[in-house]
Amino acid sequence: MVWTGMTSMSLRPLAVIGFDADDTLWQNEHYYRLTERTFVDLLAGYAEGRNISERLLEAERRNLSHYGFGIKGFTLSMIETALEITEGRVPARVIGDILGIGRELLSHPVDTLPHVHETLEALTGDYFLVLITKGDLFDQERKLAQSGLGDFFDAVEIVSDKTATTYRRIFSRHGDGPERAMMVGNSLKSDIVPAIAAGAFGVFVPHELTWVLESVEKPVEAPRFREIDTLRALPELIASLG
Repeated sequence: MVWTGMTSMSLRPLAVIGFDADDTLWQNEHYYRLTERTFVDLLAGYAEGRNISERLLEAERRNLSHYGFGIKGFTLSMIETALEITEGRVPARVIGDILGIGRELLSHPVDTLPHVHETLEALTGDYFLVLITKGDLFDQERKLAQSGLGDFFDAVEIVSDKTATTYRRIFSRHGDGPERAMMVGNSLKSDIVPAIAAGAFGVFVPHELTWVLESVEKPVEAPRFREIDTLRALPELIASLG
């Protein structure tokens, strides 16, 4: 859907609001952590748990440029880590178990976070809402459908990565540019820093569990950086912009 504009909205400093999905609208990292614990248990006879987790993180870091973000890349990284730790001696049964927990991760429940429904309901109709999420296409589509949040959004963008260029393109496609747009999310690296670099507002909503590869310093000196404790505070923050 392309933003056509409305006279009443054209006077506002903000017209388009982008929302991250995983760990902003619904739980996600929690299920990755549970899967990692199961993976560590599977390899407990070959290495200490901390070493297994560190080797898995190294594999994920290496593989991002090859597999991208999402469960499939995570599963391949688990298999690669198992092969490395066992020096290629990992039993076929364990590989099968890893594939099994990867499939389970693809079907985990979609639990929306507190204040999500009420916040989206308060903003819908007054602003053009865009869901901007990265990862596996089918998995993200599944989670959106099961969340029951789809009707709140005027557009959905599932991207391979989130960069300043990504945000400029999306906010120009669905609005009149990033200057009158806002990105809301739990990842400083993916949601906030690149959105601000593109010229948009970036609203950081911390989540108790954040993947270490998504962690960077807060851009506290950036004029368009904001932070709120929960999504419930978002409508008031938006109103304060004028």
